[in-house]
Amino acid sequence: MISTLLVANRGEIACRIFRTCRALGIATVAVYSDADADALHVREADTAVRLPGAAPADTYLRGDLVVRAALAAGADAVHPGYGFLSENAGFARAVQDAGLVWVGPPVKAIELMASKTRAKELMAAAGVPLLAPVDPARATTDDLPLLLKAAAGGGGRGMRIVRELAGLPAELTAASAEAASAFGDGEVFAEPYVERGRHVEVQVMADRHGGIWALGTRDCSLQRRHQKVIEEAPAPGLDDELRDRLHDAAVAAAHAVGYQGAGTVEFLLTADGRPYFLEMNTRLQVEHPVTEAVFGLDLVALQLRIAEGEPLPTTAPPAPHGHAVEARLYAEDPARDWQPQTGALHTLDVPTAPGLRLDTGYTDGDTIGVHYDPMLAKVIAHAPTRTEAVRLLARALERARIHGPATNRDLLVRSLRHPDFRAARLDTGFYDRHLDALTPAPAPDEAEPRLAALAAALADAAARQQAPGPGPARFGAWRNISSQPQVKRYRTEPDGTEHQAAYRTTRTGPVPETGERVIAARPDHVTLEVGSVTRHFDIAAHGDKAYVDTATGSYTFTALPRFTDPTDRTEPGSLLAPMPGTVVRIADGLGAGAAVEAGQPLIWLEAMKMEHRILAPATGTLTALHAAPGLQVEVGALLAVVQDVQEEPKQ
Repeated sequence: MISTLLVANRGEIACRIFRTCRALGIATVAVYSDADADALHVREADTAVRLPGAAPADTYLRGDLVVRAALAAGADAVHPGYGFLSENAGFARAVQDAGLVWVGPPVKAIELMASKTRAKELMAAAGVPLLAPVDPARATTDDLPLLLKAAAGGGGRGMRIVRELAGLPAELTAASAEAASAFGDGEVFAEPYVERGRHVEVQVMADRHGGIWALGTRDCSLQRRHQKVIEEAPAPGLDDELRDRLHDAAVAAAHAVGYQGAGTVEFLLTADGRPYFLEMNTRLQVEHPVTEAVFGLDLVALQLRIAEGEPLPTTAPPAPHGHAVEARLYAEDPARDWQPQTGALHTLDVPTAPGLRLDTGYTDGDTIGVHYDPMLAKVIAHAPTRTEAVRLLARALERARIHGPATNRDLLVRSLRHPDFRAARLDTGFYDRHLDALTPAPAPDEAEPRLAALAAALADAAARQQAPGPGPARFGAWRNISSQPQVKRYRTEPDGTEHQAAYRTTRTGPVPETGERVIAARPDHVTLEVGSVTRHFDIAAHGDKAYVDTATGSYTFTALPRFTDPTDRTEPGSLLAPMPGTVVRIADGLGAGAAVEAGQPLIWLEAMKMEHRILAPATGTLTALHAAPGLQVEVGALLAVVQDVQEEPKQ
């Protein structure tokens, strides 16, 4: 029996595992880096052990330190969560060698599936359908497009799509370098890239007594940068024959490696419905809650039971019911190449209702740092039908109050309501086709953000006029005579649109210049009558930021000074760091005086487990280079300057 469990992870998954441990009466131990000293998973654990340092390589990826922490805290078992060391056979072996219970599959199974190339060979022998590999050295135009993948890891790292043969050598080099950086192994392989393929997977649970459950299917086709964004169970649109084929292939894969515990067998489904094995993840998946909702199970509890040597409760899994959809809420800006965002998370409040679940590693007042994945939370909806589950999830996200860095919340809501998603027309190219429509620039005459900016201005005025002491603002505090219009300027974040709110102050309260009637104006709430419709706005101010939540959307505004500071200028052609991070590479031969082409990648910046390319803004000459590999930079740091080449005037 497990009495004390250390979770060798952080954030949302650590908190989720602790929740099950509390229900089972198991004491919990957290590990944390210096950057996570005040993190939610540390606060929720019974005991916490510090791993000195901030970077993952110095902390959560140090298996020796984690094992030492488990022994020091008196733990008798270790759960790896997902990511970090969860699929590291050496770590699993070290845990067991220390006399601790490993809550995961056998070391041999991890080793067999650790390399995607070797795993495919094993699956071929087991009769699992596969895409034929392509030798990059012998690839021809007939093999295009190709997908390059890291052999030792996933999560989109080291993955490239190659559509032109001439670009294959450079993409191989880049993919290998990223794989080596992320997983310590630069091996890369190539296979055909399937256009408009679906990513469908099967959850398996296996005990030590030969019992294996295939727990339905999940569709994870909506992805950005080859990382999942929206997942659902069961995968829609599969007939019984195809579903049975996937289940049988997943069970065969588990049998082939003597699997035990929770695992996921992933498949690529072609447009005509042919399944091909992709990989087996020898751990719990991020998207496991949709399977839990549909089958009424706690997969973490099953993992712990199997680790204690118990068999699965029954020979067959329970019958599924309903449909579940999960959305990953990220601190990122989809309209700006999915750039991760950092800073203070003032408020994270997702509505509670029957059928809704929130898994998160953050709470109000936490800080989103630069060292780890930008996922804030997972929001899961379960309902009798897919249509109801999608509607419930979209509305919950729309009503959520998220004050702090920019997130992908609006993208998630629009994705769930997109006609293709509603009709279950799903494939991995969804965002390639629809991103522009899902991240629209606001129309200049759009009423909603203008009204939200007006509400922010009125709330700010109410806060300034509020009498000392508690209680709502008194309209008597407004001036007793008409005045010149009060004007306040705001910039909408992150799109940069500016709004101007103007109102006059009278003895009865503020009167907007644009004709709306002010019914109530408090520092935290404004009610406006627009035509014959009453509109409510909730406002929270933090520094120069105002967060405005409405019934149908949310807005973040930065208050602007009345006049622009003429010194707030940047030299033309300056390349600035779009987020805090580490410079991992610069283009070969790049230096002051080098000629560059518009759109040429110049600098590679790594932040929050993603690699970002800084491109030349124009064809010209690099007049300054301040970046170097290993340099850590803050957002807005000057990396380089490119002087535009001006066309010579014609004689």
